[in-house]
Amino acid sequence: MNSELEFSWSQAKATADRIFAQNTGKYLSDIEMKVLQGSWEGKSYDEIAKIYGYSAEYLNKDVGNKLWHKLSQALGEKITKKNFKEALRRAALQTSSQSINTNRLSKTIDAVANLQFPEGSVALDSPFYVERGSIESLCCETVIKPGSLIRIKAPEMMGKTSLMTRILARARAENYQAVYLDLSAADKGILTNLDKFLRWLCLMVCRQLKLENKLNEYWDTDILGSNDNCTVYFEEYLLVEIDAPLVLGLDEVDRVFPYTEVVEDFLGMLRSWHEKAKISDIWKKLRLVMAHSTEVYIPLDMNQSPFNAGVPVELLEFESQQIYDLARLHGLDWDEGQLRELISAIGGHPYLVRLAMYEISCGNITLTQLLANAASESGIYSNHLRKHLEMLQHNPELVLALKKVVNSAEPVELDSMQIYKLHSMGIVRRQNNYVIPRCNLYREYFCRVLG
Repeated sequence: MNSELEFSWSQAKATADRIFAQNTGKYLSDIEMKVLQGSWEGKSYDEIAKIYGYSAEYLNKDVGNKLWHKLSQALGEKITKKNFKEALRRAALQTSSQSINTNRLSKTIDAVANLQFPEGSVALDSPFYVERGSIESLCCETVIKPGSLIRIKAPEMMGKTSLMTRILARARAENYQAVYLDLSAADKGILTNLDKFLRWLCLMVCRQLKLENKLNEYWDTDILGSNDNCTVYFEEYLLVEIDAPLVLGLDEVDRVFPYTEVVEDFLGMLRSWHEKAKISDIWKKLRLVMAHSTEVYIPLDMNQSPFNAGVPVELLEFESQQIYDLARLHGLDWDEGQLRELISAIGGHPYLVRLAMYEISCGNITLTQLLANAASESGIYSNHLRKHLEMLQHNPELVLALKKVVNSAEPVELDSMQIYKLHSMGIVRRQNNYVIPRCNLYREYFCRVLG
């Protein structure tokens, strides 16, 4: 209702009726409504009188005068035949704004009452999920397309699993079959053997689809290789047995990246499935959703890599407005200065932002206390920071590389493997071939513990 075209007569009529009912307990009479509609359409009293068979003087001096007087009293301003449109429009906008604010308040009250510690993915029904612009709609539009491939990339704890959960939920809403597999759940002994890994993949999909395990019937180790056996199992059994498209969500795909005996063949197979969907009806039933921290750090033939196909989606940090909205949802009435202080310390990292707001909303700490102790062993981020430190300590060269980064006021150039590892951990932000600490929290903490 921001323009005259959007504010219709039906909306004006409803607004006038509501205003009169609220102020007098009565609605407009038929003749008053006829004068109001005729005036809305720009007709004079003479024209209205001819249409309805009344005298113009009666409509003007009796009905009209009383109508504008009633509206003036109801709206608290002088209303005439010339200005009533804008007055009703403003009243409608005010009501709309009040309704929106009431809904926001209701959501905030519900959200605060159902605060949950921020760990793992954000539940589908959680009010604390933050949409990333048009990313959700892009993914939901893509996943219903035959043979589609979606690649979600972001460092750890940036919301990849939460987004994948919503993509799979959209698929189920379309009555598709949807399977979620977390590759980090596979044992190392499986990940180091291509045949075991692909049999594990087929079995896990089979179980979620509630189909009988027929691996021994389809797996021909005498003639076919592991990739071919897995492809046959999908093509001749899994995709045939279901009567709807299958969306396969593969999370933590970078779990297989260190295992060269598996990763090249596995990723090549996924790319081949995507290509098959362009020409084969049975493969059009399969849609792939992959989530990973970074691209695989091994040389792949560009025609065999899934990382240059499909729809790429990169999750970035929350923007200021998203952080502001999240604060309000937590019942935190922060001003711009307080938001700037938080963002200066932790950036827009989704997990760090959510944890801060959870602790403050629960009354466990104030924003001032949080900022003062954020990088200390007693701060709310101590477990998160210590986890990163433990991972780094297994790689002395990486420790030296990060030490250079956090102690430099300028972006630092590192070798590609160091950038790859530090960025996948979420500790640094890339600027072309250079890196900087992702936020001041990481700079301050690692300056201290690595110093």
